[in-house]
Amino acid sequence: MTTTHDTIPFEQALEKFDPVLGLETHVELGTASKMFCSCPTEFGAAANTQVCPVCLGLPGSMPVVNAMAVESTIRMGLALNCSIAEWCRFARKNYFYPDMPKDYQVSQYDEPLCFDGYLDVTVETDDGPREFRVEIERVHMEEDTGKLTHAGGATGRIHGADYSLVDYNRAGIPLIEIVTKPIEGTGSLAPLVARAYVTELRDLMRGLGVSDVRMEEGSLRCDVNVSLAPPGDPWGTRSETKNVNSLRSVERAVHSEIERQAAVLSSGGRVIQETRHFHEDTGRSTSGRSKEQAEDYRYFPEPDLVPVAPSREWVEELRATLPEPPSVKRARLRAEWGVSDHDFQTLINAGALLLVEETIAAGVDQAAARKWWSGELTRIANDRGLELDSLGVTPDDIKRVEELLAEGSLNDKLARQVFDGVIAGEGTVDEIVASRGLGVVSDDSALLTAIDAALAEQPDVAEKIKGGKVQAAGAIVGAVMKATRGQADAAKVRSLLLERLGVEG
Repeated sequence: MTTTHDTIPFEQALEKFDPVLGLETHVELGTASKMFCSCPTEFGAAANTQVCPVCLGLPGSMPVVNAMAVESTIRMGLALNCSIAEWCRFARKNYFYPDMPKDYQVSQYDEPLCFDGYLDVTVETDDGPREFRVEIERVHMEEDTGKLTHAGGATGRIHGADYSLVDYNRAGIPLIEIVTKPIEGTGSLAPLVARAYVTELRDLMRGLGVSDVRMEEGSLRCDVNVSLAPPGDPWGTRSETKNVNSLRSVERAVHSEIERQAAVLSSGGRVIQETRHFHEDTGRSTSGRSKEQAEDYRYFPEPDLVPVAPSREWVEELRATLPEPPSVKRARLRAEWGVSDHDFQTLINAGALLLVEETIAAGVDQAAARKWWSGELTRIANDRGLELDSLGVTPDDIKRVEELLAEGSLNDKLARQVFDGVIAGEGTVDEIVASRGLGVVSDDSALLTAIDAALAEQPDVAEKIKGGKVQAAGAIVGAVMKATRGQADAAKVRSLLLERLGVEG
C-alpha cells in the first residue's frame, strides 16, 4: 500500500485508468433569515450572536420553513433544467458532531425538491472547445452547520489542537446541495471539466441572485468525488475531498487525487472509501475519516415540518423570472464588445468576465476594464494563488483609478502601486495615493530641476540630442523617471527636455 504522498505522473495515470467524477456543491442562499427561524444571516458577525432556540435545537422550539429559500431553490432547479417535485418533505440526518447543535441536520433524503437536470460546460482544448453535459442527480434543501475553529495546533485541524471553539451563527443558514450524476468520459480533461462545471454553476447562481457564491467566505463549497478503474472495468472505489473552496483548488484536487489513486492501484493497493482534506499549500490531500453510507445517518421524516408542495402555476411563474443563461450571456457580450474569440476566452479563463461587465456598468471604458482585469490583476491573483474576485479590488476602485489617469494625476506605473495598496487593505484609492505619495509630478520647475540634474550627469547625451539623435532623449527621460520614482509624466519630461535643449520634437 502506498502512503498518502505517493503519486505517479498525471499523464501516466491516465494511460492506465479512466476517471469518474462526482461533484457535490453546497450553496448558501442569500436570504435575510435562516432556513427554519428568523435569525439574521449576516457574514462576519461576532460569534454566537445570531442564534435562537430554534437554530440551537433547544427543547420545545419549533421550526418554520423559509419561503424565500424554497423559491430560490426552485429557481435554481429550473435554471439547471431540473424537474420540480409536486410534493416533497424534509428528513432528519442523524449524526453527532459539535458543529450541529441538534445532533441532527434537517435535510432532504429520498425526496428532493429538484431532480434530473443538467448543465452544459465547455472546456478549451488544443483542438478547440469541447462541450460536456454534466447531469444533475438532485438539488435539495438543508440547513448549514456551525463553524469549528481548532486553536493551538500547527495545521488548523483538530489533530494537534489545544482546544476547539464553535460558532453557531452559520448553523441553520439555508444551504442548497447540488449533486451531479457520475461524470464519465472526461479522460485527461477531468480536472478542467470539474473546474468548468463549478465555474458555470457559480456564474449561474450569481446571475439568479440567489447567493453571493463567495468561495472564500464559504457560501460556495465543493466536495470532489473521484474514482479510477482500468478502461472497460466497473467504476472503482471513490474518495471524497471535502469543502474545496476555490475554483483553482477544485481543479488541483481532481488532478492530485487521480495521481494518488493511480499510485495506490498500480502498487496493488486498495483505494479506501473515505473523506479527505485538501491542503492549499501542497496541492495534496490527506485522509479524513471513513465515508458513511446513507443508513449510518438513520434518516427519517422530520416530524416538525409540513411537506413542501409547490403548485405548477407558481413554478411556471418562477420560470418566467429566470435571467439569460451564462452561455447565452457570453455570446451576447462577445458580440457587444467586439473582441476576438482569443481575447474573450482569456477573460473567461481568468474568471474576469463578470468583473469586466460590472466594471463597464460602473462607467469604465470597456478596453480599460479588460486591460486591468485580464492583465495586472490576473497576474497578481495568479502569483498569490487566488481567484480574481477575492483580491478585494472593486469596479469602483478601477473607475477611480481611471479618473485619476484621465486627470493626469496618475500614470500606469503608479496605478499598479495603487492596486497593490487596495489589495493590502490600506484604504480607498484616494487614501492610498495620499499615504504613499503617488501623485504624478507635474510641476514644470520640479521636472526641469530633475532634467538639469540628469543632463549634468550625462552631458554626452545632450550633445547627441542637439546633433539630431532625438531618440537619445530616452536616457534622460529614464533618469528623470527614476529620480521621481516613476511619478513624472514621461511625455511631458521629453517635451520639456527638448525645449530646454532647443531641439524640435
